[in-house]
Amino acid sequence: MEQVQIMKTNLPTLPTNEEVVGPLQSCLTKRKGTVSIIAEYKRKFAVESGFVDEVFEPDILSPIYREYGAMALSVLADERIGGCTYDDIEKVVKEQQSAKGEVPGPMPVISNDLIVDEVQIARSAASGANSVVVNLSVVGVEKTELFIQCAKALNMETIVSVSNQEEAQKAVDVGGRMIMVPPLEDMDERYGIVSSLNIPDGAQVCTISNISTNDNKALEEVEEVWVCRDRGFNAVWVGDVLYKAGSDVAEHAGKIIKSMAAKSSVKWATPKALGGKGEGAREYLGDIMM
Repeated sequence: MEQVQIMKTNLPTLPTNEEVVGPLQSCLTKRKGTVSIIAEYKRKFAVESGFVDEVFEPDILSPIYREYGAMALSVLADERIGGCTYDDIEKVVKEQQSAKGEVPGPMPVISNDLIVDEVQIARSAASGANSVVVNLSVVGVEKTELFIQCAKALNMETIVSVSNQEEAQKAVDVGGRMIMVPPLEDMDERYGIVSSLNIPDGAQVCTISNISTNDNKALEEVEEVWVCRDRGFNAVWVGDVLYKAGSDVAEHAGKIIKSMAAKSSVKWATPKALGGKGEGAREYLGDIMM
């Protein structure tokens, strides 16, 4: 009987050290030149930044964020700061799950409480949240590592909030794969926190920039998002700015999200012109918000 010789081929082998990327990190880390929006639901605002006295219930705003292009939804579950509770997380999760099978589908839900104990992580999971925020500056490196492991045990992801480059590197060293930086005025300093991280082989890190909110209706925050995108951030975290003017035609929360995700830049347009200052920009902002 004739023997058939099997030839070995030089087929590429798959890397074995690749870390599994969770669903939240995956949806926040899109192609270069784009930015993902994390919208935060809250009931209380900084006195100097809010223009509304009352916010719609979370199950009313939740579909707006989804339909207008946000990639994830956070709930500020610290009642003292954001006026929300874990009941609000449950409401948001329930509404998001109602979108199963639709386009866009359910967004990941983030529990943004001041996490200082493992019980809060368990409570976040019980409320249906997909991930939690841990502030390394508050709890330190050892507890940050512990909380990341606790979240993993509950099939949750962790966003680590840091204040400087040293903290960012420590967060990565203990397993943090989504790093959020503060809204520093100097963009070079802000991006510098994450621009030179030493990332382990096979790992991916998602960089998130927190967006500041100004005490006016000019929507410079949209420009700030565009600049963050152009500097290389994967995602931005937006909160108070979504509620600056309630449901005004041009400043509806969903339309602000849509304008932030628009493929424009400060070179060609400026939302500052919404108030009538700046040639041509009013028409452009109207177009991208439609």
